[in-house]
Amino acid sequence: MGEWKIKRINQLGEISRGRSRHRPRDDKSLYGGEYPFVQTGDVKASEFYLSKYSQTYNEKGLAQSKLWKKGTLCITIAANIAETAILDIDACFPDSIVGFIPFDDEADVRFVKYSFDMLKKEMQLASLGATQDNFSVEKMLKFKFIVPDFKKQKRVSDILSTYDDLIENNNRRVELLEKAAQELYKEWFVRFRFPNHENTKFVNGLPEGWEVRRVKEYGRVETGKTPPTSDPDNYSNEIMFVKTPDMHGNSFVIETEEWLSFKGHKTQPKKLLPENSIMVSCIGTGGVVAINSSKAHTNQQINSIIPDDAKYLEWLYFTCKSLKETIELFGATGATMTNLSKGKFEKLKVINPSKGLVYNFSEKINPIFIEIKNLMKQNQNLKKQRDLLLPRLMSGRLEV
Repeated sequence: MGEWKIKRINQLGEISRGRSRHRPRDDKSLYGGEYPFVQTGDVKASEFYLSKYSQTYNEKGLAQSKLWKKGTLCITIAANIAETAILDIDACFPDSIVGFIPFDDEADVRFVKYSFDMLKKEMQLASLGATQDNFSVEKMLKFKFIVPDFKKQKRVSDILSTYDDLIENNNRRVELLEKAAQELYKEWFVRFRFPNHENTKFVNGLPEGWEVRRVKEYGRVETGKTPPTSDPDNYSNEIMFVKTPDMHGNSFVIETEEWLSFKGHKTQPKKLLPENSIMVSCIGTGGVVAINSSKAHTNQQINSIIPDDAKYLEWLYFTCKSLKETIELFGATGATMTNLSKGKFEKLKVINPSKGLVYNFSEKINPIFIEIKNLMKQNQNLKKQRDLLLPRLMSGRLEV
């Protein structure tokens, strides 16, 4: 190993848990200000750097928390175990996330993040509990990090982060493309400022010729199913098996955590979704929408629309996204749980525009969707290339 040494995480930098002292934690008086409040799901959803978040603290929220500086490594120790991301913003986070700040000239924060990527599965195994998984700071301190001197850490990180920087750039391009497509949808179908709207007659608040239809009128609705897990031969790497976490933040699902074998597919062949089906989560976290980039199965938490008309794909995708509040409302079974059955999902009402306008929208947005899909596939290839290099660089087997 030469210059490489074994160290604990606290020998590489300062490590401490996030802070959210106030109880109850969901007290509305803490939220809605200017300070980003990052949670475990935000860390998991990040590729490398974290800049997106779902909630913010106000001054009261900040007073009972702590503002971590940009460049801090976030490490999740509850819910999503051993997920990591480097803050690209100043942010607060709760005690389910640990913050790591490297010592000057001792550790490169990117190298430490890659080290966590290498140890992730081991850390997840160490967190397994009878009732709830938990990964404490104490458990983290038991792990050994094999590190070279600071200059070599930087050289290794520079090579690996070339891939992550390209992935980050592609993600930014995807985000801009999605925003452009979403904005055109809102302009035409929400604000009714579509081409020639000035000369369109409105009847009962809707453009003439538009009507209310139900979801089931746009194609076959299929509810997913999980093949028996008692038979491991049902699972392999042949057909995507989509679950809601695979859909989060993705307009297209390119990769899934779990895959089925052909045997698993044959236990439920009628459930197979062709490419470009619209998947909508209806149990648990309701209203998450994504399109499958290749043939796929889903689990039972997802209802999917297989469109009768391919040119309705783009319009249906954004229309389903707009149904999130409706799905949560009609599928509510308790304080937090959504459970919308196939029958109820099929009956959801949407405003149906003229066919010509939907086709016009598809003509404009389809090239954007194709570009988004291509960028996501590029990212998939970049991740594979990086992951091939990762163990060789991080072990010193490949000299830099």
